[in-house]
Amino acid sequence: MKKEEHNHQESDLPAGLAAPARRALAGAGIQRLDQLTTMTEAEIRELHGIGANAIGQLGTALSANGLSFADEK
Repeated sequence: MKKEEHNHQESDLPAGLAAPARRALAGAGIQRLDQLTTMTEAEIRELHGIGANAIGQLGTALSANGLSFADEK
């Protein structure tokens, strides 16, 4: 049971991500990097509180984990 809680509740978003960006992602239901792979970079940029610095941090974290934003359509 603890493992399930760990997988669903613990965030692996970058530690240095600013509070407004964290709130924007939380408001969109995003707590984990793998959830970002279903959204394009443009969609993430549209969230209020997400700026260039946050996009850079998220992109770096995704890349470090072998992940990426969804392809633009």
